[in-house]
Amino acid sequence: MATEIGLTKQQILENVSGYRQRVDAGVKPDALEKMFERDKDELRSLGVPIETIGDPTDPHDLREARYRIPQAEYDLPADIDFTPGELAVLRLAGSVWSTESVSMDALSGVRKIRALGIDGDEPIIGFAPRLAARDAAFPALQEGIERCRVVVFDYLKPGERTPTRRRVRPLAQVEYEARWHLFGIDLDADAERTFLLSRIVGDVKVTRQSFDVALRQGAAERALTGLHGLAAAQQAQLEVTPGTEAALRLRRRAQPQTQGIAVPYVDLHIFADELASYGPEVRVVAPTALRDAVVERLRAVVARHEGKEDRG
Repeated sequence: MATEIGLTKQQILENVSGYRQRVDAGVKPDALEKMFERDKDELRSLGVPIETIGDPTDPHDLREARYRIPQAEYDLPADIDFTPGELAVLRLAGSVWSTESVSMDALSGVRKIRALGIDGDEPIIGFAPRLAARDAAFPALQEGIERCRVVVFDYLKPGERTPTRRRVRPLAQVEYEARWHLFGIDLDADAERTFLLSRIVGDVKVTRQSFDVALRQGAAERALTGLHGLAAAQQAQLEVTPGTEAALRLRRRAQPQTQGIAVPYVDLHIFADELASYGPEVRVVAPTALRDAVVERLRAVVARHEGKEDRG
């Protein structure tokens, strides 16, 4: 940041503390190169912009490339000012997302606020909300989205015993009905698909295969539109006991009917899991497939408990 023209890699290795000691200690050039690349990725992941300036006559020749942090991109624009109230809201926003699920854009925003001398993690009220993704696949998928890299994972669909390997261009992650979904392009199907994160089995691999960032444009909106449309096309007619937890949770997204309530849903199996958890507080009137799925889950619970009593 102290130079407008940037520094070459050699200048950084010879002058920046940490690199200089390793050079003096005789660390091999390959090890220094790997360290340099890791540090660049780490800085970028923290929201620090790093610009690579190549030879003007041959931009692809990076042998004498210079690196710099553009002041204009690192700092907030000079014409932007915040009132104390606005700064308080920004500080709260910076503290809401948990570390593992915050995006690079949010990290960059928090960093710029901190450049004003404000700590985005400092609590400003007695209780602050926290948003976190409980699904283990979330961080790796978000990395794939932000780096525009194809991801590979195993996906277990309902009714199947073994998962299927999926190769996907990840475009957006959206929360719908309190569950996280990945929206992207399935390379094998050559079509846009939506995946429920809770059905991803094992680790997600972020590959080196990249894709055009323009594909992400409007992806979240398309994903939510598709989920809204699917839910609207699938309505469950339910009878719910008033004053129960089922009534409290289901009526938030329900429409009153002559008999009970109508609740839209995206995934029959996931919704059946939820309805079964309410026990006798809810009864499925229609559709038949949903009612059968709930009954099957309740019978499985009874069977497991009867088995425990027999062993006792």
